[in-house]
Amino acid sequence: MILTPPPLADPIAHDEIVPARAPWLYALRKGQTLRIVDLEGNQAVDFLAYNTHDDAERYSAQDTIAAQENIFLKTGSVLLSNEGRPMMTLTATAVAYHDTIGGACSCESNTLRYGFHTKSQHACVENFLVANAREGRGKRDMVSNVNWFMNVPVEPDGTLGIVDGISAPGLYVDLRAEMDVTVVVSNCPQINNPCNGFNPTPVRMIVAG
Repeated sequence: MILTPPPLADPIAHDEIVPARAPWLYALRKGQTLRIVDLEGNQAVDFLAYNTHDDAERYSAQDTIAAQENIFLKTGSVLLSNEGRPMMTLTATAVAYHDTIGGACSCESNTLRYGFHTKSQHACVENFLVANAREGRGKRDMVSNVNWFMNVPVEPDGTLGIVDGISAPGLYVDLRAEMDVTVVVSNCPQINNPCNGFNPTPVRMIVAG
């Protein structure tokens, strides 16, 4: 069954389907809301954010985790920048929690984890580089990312697992921009672990306000 998200309060400014495995970049104005919809379920969406007017200020996993004293993002969580300022607020989510520590897959990490035969496979790092290059950013501008809808439980011994997602078709997350913010997305192409159910699928990006 595909769930239907509730209507957004503000008028729609942009509505786009991001294909499976593809990058996406968009500049939101302060006060706008970004809704990410998992169209077919069990799809991880890797995510970075930069101050539109000063991209030296960007999302900081360390500051965000320390401030909320929790490694998972839930309704009410605030994404903080490396200057400790609010960038985006998670105002609503149909998924219980989202990951901050699983990182982004790369050709190198694929090779290490899954074997040399995966070296040529496209990965999230490459998506981030493609999208960021449009605005002059490179590898030095990459930081630890958010993974919307991704399920990375912490085991009792402290190890991390990457397991089947907890999302389903039509589930969503809403993020309100607390500053003018440019978001960069990799609609994760990973096929070697369960984060995408071994089958990457499209997601929908809706900007309101």
